[in-house]
Amino acid sequence: MISAPDRVNTIRLIEEAVKSGAREKIACQEMGIHPRTLQRWRNNGEPLEDRRPLAQRPTPKNKLTAEEVQAIIDVVSQPEFQSLPPSQIVPSLADQNIYIASESTFYRVLRKRQMQHHRGRSLTPSKRPISTHCATGSNQVWMWDITWLPGPVRGLHYYLYMILDLYSRKIVAWEIWPVESAANAAALVRRAILSEGLIGSSRPLVLHSDNGSPMKGATLLETLYQLGITPSRSRPRVSNDNPYAESLFRTCKYRPEYPAAGFGDLTQARKWVLAFVLWYNNVHKHSGLNFVTPTQRHTGQDQAVFQARKRLYEKARVAHPERWSGSTRDWTLEPVVWLNPERSNIEQEKAI
Repeated sequence: MISAPDRVNTIRLIEEAVKSGAREKIACQEMGIHPRTLQRWRNNGEPLEDRRPLAQRPTPKNKLTAEEVQAIIDVVSQPEFQSLPPSQIVPSLADQNIYIASESTFYRVLRKRQMQHHRGRSLTPSKRPISTHCATGSNQVWMWDITWLPGPVRGLHYYLYMILDLYSRKIVAWEIWPVESAANAAALVRRAILSEGLIGSSRPLVLHSDNGSPMKGATLLETLYQLGITPSRSRPRVSNDNPYAESLFRTCKYRPEYPAAGFGDLTQARKWVLAFVLWYNNVHKHSGLNFVTPTQRHTGQDQAVFQARKRLYEKARVAHPERWSGSTRDWTLEPVVWLNPERSNIEQEKAI
């Protein structure tokens, strides 16, 4: 609600802006009002106070009577309906050839009377916040997951465990076991810490996963606490909270040489995955990393690669300027990588 003095001041400012050469429509946008609002204020002579709060509004014809409202309160207070929501109460009344009001009306009356609360012995449903993490360097945030690999016969599977670095997308550890267990996951985490030289490191490290039983096992959690690693899990039944791990498994299983018919034994599966990891880390130019390998990004070699590409493109532009309509290709990467970024984080990065 804009007071009368503020309206007068707004009209004065807009008129001054128009006299200075501004367009009235643009001036209204800057003041946060519509041009028709300005026109209405002018047509009324001296701007008046907003009369909407004082308006006498007619009573809706379909408004419930006090007796009908009380009937709803009496019905939901009956022992047989005390633990039921309106979505079940209304059909039950219909089976008794009784109609008082619609379900939405029941809900509206209960909310107005502060009677719409969680019913029953179960815990009140709660929304779990999204697990948001960011990394500005390697070995700050890891993600891991398990996928199955086909065995020699239908129904027999091997389980591929992989740990992926958020910042560099490098596979820092992997292993294949015939079963899923928290003990196997704990052993893999210890192996990753050793391979990355993080024993005794005071740098904070987050390990993100989904909500599978191996991820929540006591053996794995105890290992993480001993190593000073912070566990993080996705929201229940939300696979998109661990997107990079899911994307990695898709890349793995869609390789041309992937034995979709099944691996002969555990040894063959481990040999194939070893070759895949070596290719992925050291040969594969990752599109999400502006086409450098995960190892180059992990070790910081990506900056030298980008500088060399930039010099090459600038040299080509100098040689044939007529072939370039704008600047050369942007060979840079964002310094911060987010896992499940919230909207506020994205807007803050754009502002910077």
